[in-house]
Amino acid sequence: MATTTLNPLDILRYRTVANAIGNLPRENLWMAYDAEADALYINFHQPALSADDSELTQDNIIIRYCQEQVIGLTVLNVSQRR
Repeated sequence: MATTTLNPLDILRYRTVANAIGNLPRENLWMAYDAEADALYINFHQPALSADDSELTQDNIIIRYCQEQVIGLTVLNVSQRR
């Protein structure tokens, strides 16, 4: 089995993400990153619910709704964010 070595900066980035996730107001959370689309998909239900509405914010985050409840987020251009 191949092993991956993380440098200290990578570890710090993962810890920052983990801390942010721990502060979210949801108990269930599922995330996936699509490198080709450079998009992070965050769902608050597993399996993911189908959205019946969505909105794109000024900072390129798509908020997905089902029956007026936020069910997930899609963060666009993830690699360009700092």
